[in-house]
Amino acid sequence: MTRIESPLEIARLEDEWLEADGFGGFASGTVGMLRTRRYHALLLAATRAPGGRMVLVNGVEAWLEADGRRYPLSMQRYGPDVIYPDLRGSLVSFDTTPWPTWRIQFDARSVVSAEVFVGRTSGETVLRWRLEAGGDLGGAGAAVLKVRPLLSGRDYHALHHENPVFNFNPTIGDDRSCASWQPYGGLPVVRIATNGEYTHAPDWYRNFCYVREQERGLDCNEDLAAPGVFSFDLAEGEAVMVLSASGVGSAKTNANANAHANGDAKTSTAAHAATLADTELQRRGALGSRLQRSADAYVVSRNEGRTILAGFPWFTDWGRDTFIAMRGLLIASNRLDDAAAILLEWSTTLSDGMLPNRFPDYGDAPEYNSVDASLWFVVAVHDYLATPHASDATRERLQQAVEAILTGYTNGTRFNIGVCVFDGLLQAGIPGVQLTWMDAKVGDWVVTPRIGKPVEVQALWINALRIASAWNPKWRAPAERATLAFRQRFIDPDTQALFDNVDVDHVPATVDRAIRPNQIFAIGGLPFALLEGAAARAVLAQVEAQLLTPLGLRSLAPSDPGYRGHYGGPPLARDGAYHQGTVWLWLIGPFVEAWLRIEGTGAEQLAQARTRFLAPLYAHLDHAGLDHLSEIADGDAPHASAGTPFQAWSLGELLRVESLLAGFERGGA
Repeated sequence: MTRIESPLEIARLEDEWLEADGFGGFASGTVGMLRTRRYHALLLAATRAPGGRMVLVNGVEAWLEADGRRYPLSMQRYGPDVIYPDLRGSLVSFDTTPWPTWRIQFDARSVVSAEVFVGRTSGETVLRWRLEAGGDLGGAGAAVLKVRPLLSGRDYHALHHENPVFNFNPTIGDDRSCASWQPYGGLPVVRIATNGEYTHAPDWYRNFCYVREQERGLDCNEDLAAPGVFSFDLAEGEAVMVLSASGVGSAKTNANANAHANGDAKTSTAAHAATLADTELQRRGALGSRLQRSADAYVVSRNEGRTILAGFPWFTDWGRDTFIAMRGLLIASNRLDDAAAILLEWSTTLSDGMLPNRFPDYGDAPEYNSVDASLWFVVAVHDYLATPHASDATRERLQQAVEAILTGYTNGTRFNIGVCVFDGLLQAGIPGVQLTWMDAKVGDWVVTPRIGKPVEVQALWINALRIASAWNPKWRAPAERATLAFRQRFIDPDTQALFDNVDVDHVPATVDRAIRPNQIFAIGGLPFALLEGAAARAVLAQVEAQLLTPLGLRSLAPSDPGYRGHYGGPPLARDGAYHQGTVWLWLIGPFVEAWLRIEGTGAEQLAQARTRFLAPLYAHLDHAGLDHLSEIADGDAPHASAGTPFQAWSLGELLRVESLLAGFERGGA
């Protein structure tokens, strides 16, 4: 959990919270209540889970009327950079446990708490406000809470602007406690059920400013529709709002929305919100540790199965990210039913030995531009089959999928991916296509093309061959041949560390000496190490000396002329730095595993691993994406975090390393 006490530091107000709905949608925002991204919203729904995401309810304008005065309960930032009203001096505390909760103080006796959570069983967002015991706002009788929803109805990557087409016309319940709107034809109907009373008063709130978008060199201003105001008397009890969208989430969502629109809607809404809260408390409590509760956010529905979102707020499910992340999020965390479901679901997408790199937000045609996604699938299958969970039928299906991958790669497949007849290593790449995890591309510019035989691809290929040889001896000889060639061709005679790529651009005997973290996979992060002894130590020493930072590994050594120590600015600058020095948090997992393999797993080494390598990540859980780990950070100190604030494989690798350490501490292997 993250708890921030009064006085709240100004810097902490930018930290972000996340409430995921299990379908690809979510609610998110900041400690300081200001929306700083286009993705911050209270109801952001996946219309085609987990894709087709639409922002429906961006936020609310809330205030309290008592004793003839108006007390603001929300803050907004307008362009160019005006905060109004400014609550920064009134925020007493913020807590993420059990869900985002703010306490706002007005005088010595009066505090209002506000909370938001998403019910994962239904996809509904619940907002609740209450006047804390002892607060009387100067002895006034009524304390009337006013809440004005701010709506859009747009793709989550877009922005919304005032226009004459927006449909303000509501459908209002008989007792005026609930209302619904369909902002534009073809969009879900937005329903807001409350225990208050709605008054229709349509208006536009203009020129909201999202500073994170501004920093990213993107459009940053938005207009939102404000159809009306809900009123509640906090002196009589807590105020409740339940936000939902038709056709989104589970079938229960729509049933509940219909129930709210009839009968004693105020009572039923309050009871429904209480039931959702109780259900969420039990569900979250059953998940276990703080890390495991956070990990649950990334596991979502796809078709009739499950998948893993690569990160929030803008990533969907990517093959490579899914298979890397699930090793810690699911397998090491003993969520084996989910692991099996995801592996089986993805196995149905095999094509010519390849698994998709990603699914687009719209449309069902997957993109297959990845050489390593299929190989990471094999590694995830290995980890899963090492448990006693798999049935004979599941084991057979997964092994068949692995066989199809190895056969496809051996025979040759898309993008010149195939086994080299001269050395048994895996070659890949054509101009203009990014195939490895270093996949930044701007227009036609592939920033790190790495055409040839990238080092981590060889480590993955040899691991895949060795994994499959456990049930099919035909793969043993190719594994041995590729391993020998790897040791002969990748060790740099000048440093004894590894080249990043050989046969660059498919030109025989050429090498890339760039010092990158990809070589770490030859000694850590995968089931089988390819090097040992002096060669392994040389790799570890170079990576530790030039790439290690408190939050992860740099993607390029600072000594390289192409090094970029800061990730920021417009898209061209950001993508140009993405793999040119930017720190990747997920790489701490392979590094720590390599370090333990070489330095040993005694009590002293385990304690040192926790103190040196994991402690900074645990500290980071209280910053940026609260209770989560960021995607990346600057290569230069102080290594400010960047990219997505909630990244699946960053958290997954921390969980996987924790499982490794726990095993060693118990005396296991």
